[in-house]
Amino acid sequence: MIKPEKLKELDTTEIAVPYGNGNASVPEQRYRDVLKTVMTDGNTAYCILGIENASDIHYAIPVKNGLYDLMQFARQVSETAKSHKCREKERICAEGYRPSQGEYLGGFYKTDRLIPVLTLTVFYSAEEWDGPLTLREMYSAADEEIMQYVPDYKVNLIAPGNMAEKEIEEFHSSLKEVMLYIKYSKDKKKLQEVTEKNKNFRSLELQAAEVIRVVTNSKLKYQKGQEAVDMCAALEEMKMDSRIEGEIKGSVETYREVDFSIQETVKRIAEKFSFSLQKSEEEVRKYWK
Repeated sequence: MIKPEKLKELDTTEIAVPYGNGNASVPEQRYRDVLKTVMTDGNTAYCILGIENASDIHYAIPVKNGLYDLMQFARQVSETAKSHKCREKERICAEGYRPSQGEYLGGFYKTDRLIPVLTLTVFYSAEEWDGPLTLREMYSAADEEIMQYVPDYKVNLIAPGNMAEKEIEEFHSSLKEVMLYIKYSKDKKKLQEVTEKNKNFRSLELQAAEVIRVVTNSKLKYQKGQEAVDMCAALEEMKMDSRIEGEIKGSVETYREVDFSIQETVKRIAEKFSFSLQKSEEEVRKYWK
């Protein structure tokens, strides 16, 4: 379990210069969605955590994430080398230590270590992820004797469509409710069952509700200023609005079939649903084809 208080924000810009660089080399620059260090205490980093958010399947995600991770490692090597250069004279005087030729040229000493980098891809869709999750899956068919020497890279994926409900239940934050909602967003009966069973949906933090509204493109109704949202009530109100929309559409189609003018239809819809004439005209024009 990664606790929020153990996380420290990092710059999401990754810049790396290829090794063996000369004046003609071109730096690479990439932007991660989220990048944080997981701290063991206030001073020591345990690992670096990157998050890549996806709303569509990326069929080259092993290459994309692998590039991010390697650029982060390259950055660590570069910063370590800079640190050694700054402390070189001071260290020789204090400890009598002299780097070997390889250490001096590479800038990375035999005793230096990298901070592990962990990248998670979070897929915000009810669709099942069917893209490759390893570099090996992306290679064209090749002899196994050759493939055993070819590097691989594994993607860490969180995709509600590929996860059992039991797996999603293991989340300890509102991400659990977000993932559950997304997983069943296309199954109205199951969605109602899940939201009614899980008491956290009765008081879901606003940020989580906003994520659900945006990624599922649903017309959930709730006050933007409130701290928590009753998703069950929001769903009921959305259903009610859908029923009313259906009634308005049916009425407009009926009035048009009996040759009512658009002006007369606007007037009748306003009376039937207690709308202002302006609101009625807006609704009529949606279905006046």
